[in-house]
Amino acid sequence: MLSEAEGRSALIREARRWIGTPYHPGADLRGAGVDCGMLIVRVFVDAGLVPPFDPRPYPQDWHLHRDDERYLGFVFDRAAEVARPEPGDVIVFRYGRAYAHGGIVTAAEPLTLVHAFSPAQAVIEEPLARNSVLAEPGRNPRFFSLWAARAAAGAYPA
Repeated sequence: MLSEAEGRSALIREARRWIGTPYHPGADLRGAGVDCGMLIVRVFVDAGLVPPFDPRPYPQDWHLHRDDERYLGFVFDRAAEVARPEPGDVIVFRYGRAYAHGGIVTAAEPLTLVHAFSPAQAVIEEPLARNSVLAEPGRNPRFFSLWAARAAAGAYPA
């Protein structure tokens, strides 16, 4: 198992490899197409941090009609919520009635993320403050850490 520092570095390197990949709902092929949920899955799986899994199928607009957190439930199931993110953690945003957009934190200050963003039609890396849509107060960002979950389970020293 990689150390926490090695894992976080590997995750960020893998996330940045996806920059420029076109946005495509439900896809997960680097260079061809990906959405925000599958980007998170592919980056964590391809960096060797979690075993392969596939949360699909999910309707593209489920968050407009339902309150359940099914789209990003795989994040909540594998990570622990943290108050302050570190590089390599996941950030999720409220969209519609549920948390339905997410990305990977690449810097804590300023808070920067890699995400597959529909309005940009691609995977991009940007400071959160520069994204007027995600910086809206109603988005209520939350942060989740694979490493905090592993520490709680005794895999890493606290």
